[in-house]
Amino acid sequence: MDIVTARQHGRELALQSGFSETESTLIATIISELARNIVLYAQTGEIVLQKSGGTDKPRGVVIVSRDNGPGIPDVQRALVGGYSTSGGLGMGLSGVRRMVDEFYIDTGVGKGTTVTAKKWLQ
Repeated sequence: MDIVTARQHGRELALQSGFSETESTLIATIISELARNIVLYAQTGEIVLQKSGGTDKPRGVVIVSRDNGPGIPDVQRALVGGYSTSGGLGMGLSGVRRMVDEFYIDTGVGKGTTVTAKKWLQ
């Protein structure tokens, strides 16, 4: 997982999708937070980026972060913010949740974590 490369690809995809420079930087920040969580907690994983849109779908960017790490034991607490098992500020997932239009998380102890974050063009 190369956080800088993932961030650059996300920013480029956001610009190609019609997001402004400011919004593209926000999307790059979202990718950084998700990638940082993979490196910190699972060591390996993937970030999948894709454009979304069509005649019946909103236009935007979909970011999927997936790892096979230890999972999150208390998801609700982790999403409130200020909760961290690594000694950090505990603002990563809660911050991502606030920055996107749709946020889904699938995790469990010992089964890894998949986060899907969707940001739509306004």
